[in-house]
Amino acid sequence: MFAVEEINRNTKLLPNITLGFHIFNAYHNDDRTLESSLVWLSGQGPTIPNYSCESQGKSIVVIGGATSELTVSMGTLLELYRIPQVTYGLFDPLLSDPVQFPSVYQMAPRDTSLPLAMVQLMLHFKWTWVGLVASDDSRSRKFLRDLQDEMVRNDVCVAFIYEIFTGLTEDELLHSYFLEKLSDSTASVIVIYGNTDALLTLRFSEIPHTLVYRMWVTSSHWDIAKKPGYVYFDNFHGALIFSEQTSKIPGFKHFLKTINPAKDSENIFLQNFWNSAFGCTSEIGKGDGAVCSPNASLDTLRLSYLDMTMSHQSYTVYNAVYAVAWALHEMFLVRSEMESNSNGNILGTYRWKLHSFLKNIQFNNSAGNQVVLAEKNSVANYDILNYVTFGNDTEVLVKVGEFISEAPLGQDFIIQQKAIVWPRTWGEPLPSRCNEVCHPGFHIKAQEGKPVCCFDCAPCPQGQISNQTGKGQCMKCPEDQYPNRERMHCLPKRVTFLAYEETLGMALASIAAFFSLLTALILWVFVKHKDTPIVKANNRDLSYILLFSLSLCFLCSLFFIGRPTAISCLFRQTAFGVMFTVAISSILAKTITVVLAFRATRPGSKSRRWVGSRGPISLVVFCTTIQVILCTMWLLLSPPFPDADTHSDPEHIILECNEGSLIAFYSVLSYIAFLALGSFTVAFLARNLPDTFNEAKFITFSMLVFCSVWISFLPTYQSTKGKMMVAVEVFSILSSSAGLLGCIFIPKCYIILLQPQKNIRKFLKNNPNA
Repeated sequence: MFAVEEINRNTKLLPNITLGFHIFNAYHNDDRTLESSLVWLSGQGPTIPNYSCESQGKSIVVIGGATSELTVSMGTLLELYRIPQVTYGLFDPLLSDPVQFPSVYQMAPRDTSLPLAMVQLMLHFKWTWVGLVASDDSRSRKFLRDLQDEMVRNDVCVAFIYEIFTGLTEDELLHSYFLEKLSDSTASVIVIYGNTDALLTLRFSEIPHTLVYRMWVTSSHWDIAKKPGYVYFDNFHGALIFSEQTSKIPGFKHFLKTINPAKDSENIFLQNFWNSAFGCTSEIGKGDGAVCSPNASLDTLRLSYLDMTMSHQSYTVYNAVYAVAWALHEMFLVRSEMESNSNGNILGTYRWKLHSFLKNIQFNNSAGNQVVLAEKNSVANYDILNYVTFGNDTEVLVKVGEFISEAPLGQDFIIQQKAIVWPRTWGEPLPSRCNEVCHPGFHIKAQEGKPVCCFDCAPCPQGQISNQTGKGQCMKCPEDQYPNRERMHCLPKRVTFLAYEETLGMALASIAAFFSLLTALILWVFVKHKDTPIVKANNRDLSYILLFSLSLCFLCSLFFIGRPTAISCLFRQTAFGVMFTVAISSILAKTITVVLAFRATRPGSKSRRWVGSRGPISLVVFCTTIQVILCTMWLLLSPPFPDADTHSDPEHIILECNEGSLIAFYSVLSYIAFLALGSFTVAFLARNLPDTFNEAKFITFSMLVFCSVWISFLPTYQSTKGKMMVAVEVFSILSSSAGLLGCIFIPKCYIILLQPQKNIRKFLKNNPNA
């Protein structure tokens, strides 16, 4: 009405032409819709196809189709006559097909950005578990598919999907099933999409209190407003509505204030609405209400009855009427190509000619916005409205944000969170999740067969942390850091090594120094008593070499204590290997000397020349030279070097010496083991040879101790990490060296120092076993 009156007052748009309009009911029923279309074609009377009962005022275009189904139902008949149909419902790509619907023109902008806008809202408030409700029409199903795709891309899950069947809104069984499905769902946010008539089951029914405190997200195509007489719409208090942006049309509010059924008595729709909204009757004596006041105005009504601002659907209808007027304007500019009838019914005969003008129509409306039709439709922008109800039965829609589809990413979605009134008992934006969010120190573990939003919270693996809530994966700490006990933060690792300052290092160093001094003292005792039989027995030069090497063996363990350096790493294993080789080869030479000594007593024996000091010392030099060659190759090809172990101990950085070549390291140990085994074998065989100072028994026992220590060393060494590995090797060096010292030399020192009477030649002569 407003658009037609405004056009008729415009003397430049359609001069000498007055627009009028007919209004027909539309039903969500193919039969009734087809009947209304036939009534419109035939006029008031019998619906006779191809015959019109009206002689004047035939309409040239249909503006209608609030839904795609209505448009298709009307278009089936209207297309036979090439009658243009301008729709103001939701944009539907199906209706843009020029082959199926060549006479249909859509005024609404494309709402392809609505799924993205709704998902942006979900992401902003961290709603990842959302229920979806829609009517069962094709347009709503396409919206659900687009919305689900966008939700999947952003890791938002669908809690449930429910379609409400159009025309069955009063079915109690379906209604009960729907409410049960909503009540059972844990989703606290529900998206509703569809038209008002399809969603009557929600609007006009008592919803259980379990649903009162849900957050409802919808579009303005579903009229959420409270209707007179229905008290249960407080359930939707706090809902957020995406409404397509419109511009303020000048003069519209004034038109609403001045409209009155008394001025337009033929408008039965306005009269019925007026009587319902104001609770009055237009004629005295009719109805139960009072007589309507002639000064009543629509601007005094609540939102329940009428929104004084132009809705997006009304804005689309307004543009549709102007589109038809501009198409007529263009057609009149070329009226020389048209035939004229004297009765003035120039328009009814040439409806089909209006198509060429509607396809290319483009104009600016009174709000200054550009309007286009057909495939040129722009993508819609949205205002986000907050539906608020009050205890005095009033309600308002408050703009709290907007979505601009063509704006740069990050600037397209704007929300004023503080301005939002939330559902009852919320008080603040609450999350909607399938599970509680995983706290720091835990990560998300998917549940088999369930959506990604339904998960378990598993502790972070060893060496990893999660310092935020809802993390999908834990992250590793840097190599120089380790997780705290809760696995929420990384702490700096402490540097550790076998230091002199700590108790273990100090104890091992003290033991090494003590035994080295003790060995030196024994060497001094042997040198002082060098001419006594017990010292001279079994080659005293070998005893000196053995004692000297054992003293160095004790001292070489000090290379293993303290912060590893390039020098200490190079020499600690090689020094240990060479010194122990000297010691073991000396023992081997001593053992062989015992055997050769008894063989030399036989008449004509050739072993006599090997019993002197030159032969055994040559054996020591030969065995040691082989070990020196092995160590030299090790140092030249793959030498040890200082290294930092950041993995063995989760809380420490272990400073150690990397052996470089493990093959070389174990070759050195194997060679020492070979010499020790040889010494043990020979000493064991010679243990019962008769001699007063036969060392074979002591050497056998010392080799048994030595081999036991190093056999137990290997598995222990492999099973320990860090500075304890070094401590194990130092302990093995000290204990094996102490075993050799104690088993071979302590009995001799006992005789030299405490029983000197046994250490003289006269005692040996009187001893029958000598």
